[in-house]
Amino acid sequence: TETKTSVGFKAGVKDYKLTYYTPDYETKDTDILAAFRVTPQPGVPP
Repeated sequence: TETKTSVGFKAGVKDYKLTYYTPDYETKDTDILAAFRVTPQPGVPP
């Protein structure tokens, strides 16, 4: 079986603005904001 890596998704890091950033996005009543509080471990810089 031969796998073609040039077809479909290519692995790697993509620029954020190319995949997620939408400058003209308008929030909706159904949007959800998730916030997490992280407690740093001793000896680990924040």
